[in-house]
Amino acid sequence: MIRDFLPKSLDLNDKAIMVTGGTGSFGKKFVATVLERYSPKRLIIYSRDELKQYEMEQMFPENKHPSIRFFIGDVRDRDRLMMAMREVDIVIHAAAMKHVPAAEYNPTECIRTNIGGAENVVRAALDCGVERVIALSTDKAANPINLYGASKLASDKVFISANNMSGSIGTRFSVVRYGNVMGSRGSVVPFFQKLIDEGAQTLPITDVRMTRFWITLQQGVDFVLSSLEMMRGGEVFVPRIPSMKITDIAEAMAPGTPHDIVGIRPGEKLHEVMVPVDDGRKTLKLDDRYIIEPAFAFWNREPYQNGGATPVPEEFCYSSDMNDEWLDAKGLQVFLDACQIDKAA
Repeated sequence: MIRDFLPKSLDLNDKAIMVTGGTGSFGKKFVATVLERYSPKRLIIYSRDELKQYEMEQMFPENKHPSIRFFIGDVRDRDRLMMAMREVDIVIHAAAMKHVPAAEYNPTECIRTNIGGAENVVRAALDCGVERVIALSTDKAANPINLYGASKLASDKVFISANNMSGSIGTRFSVVRYGNVMGSRGSVVPFFQKLIDEGAQTLPITDVRMTRFWITLQQGVDFVLSSLEMMRGGEVFVPRIPSMKITDIAEAMAPGTPHDIVGIRPGEKLHEVMVPVDDGRKTLKLDDRYIIEPAFAFWNREPYQNGGATPVPEEFCYSSDMNDEWLDAKGLQVFLDACQIDKAA
């Protein structure tokens, strides 16, 4: 069963919302969800790819969705961010350089986009008096072993510390961290499916021990919206989602097909971690998520505890190989069916 992360009372009606990197998979699903559930004053898609913006305009024509605005811009450009954020209430920061090998080969570009871009978003949000900012992170930011993960960890720190600078402006910044999106570009599921459709006699497996967290695209959007609803500023929100072994995915998708062990790629982990042990000491647990608290003097966990949150056990670590929730073949099919709905929407 797919966990429901729906917000309970979030009201985005008559709000001005901006999504950086808004032409990506998350941005398109986020925009579609917001338009379906709310009536925003403005919904700004900010990205640097004019072709993707053109294609997205065909999905959301102006005559049907007059609140949508398309802004060509780069998060490296603070002046352009300032122009785009004027009179904006909420910012969802999804823009990033995400490809692990590309980041390793082009480290300066990765740093400029993921870290410098984060700083620019923070400064523009403060200067424009934005109410709330949610930054999307990744499981690779926890105990990072590649530059992409390290740059996103630095980005997370930039957004969390920004709460100390908001003062009377009142802008609040929080981070959402989740794992692999089932069926997204670059994930193993469409890769396996392509090989299966082409009649492959074997499926490549990096390591038989490998495990991963999984979340659907709609779950990811709903998790961001529900985190936006409850955020107080400085938290890292982590969804409680299932794990699955890569070998089990291959077997469920192509029963009986032999596996070809190809070895772990550079910058890849055997298991993904979303709450490291050292963060566990300041982590709270709710029914559907973990909340990593900021180390701020002003922080008070009482409002979350009043809502049912409890501290996690000593030495707690939320890792894909030590999860208490696992997908079997039937559960995987439910996820895959949800992914087909996402694509059709």
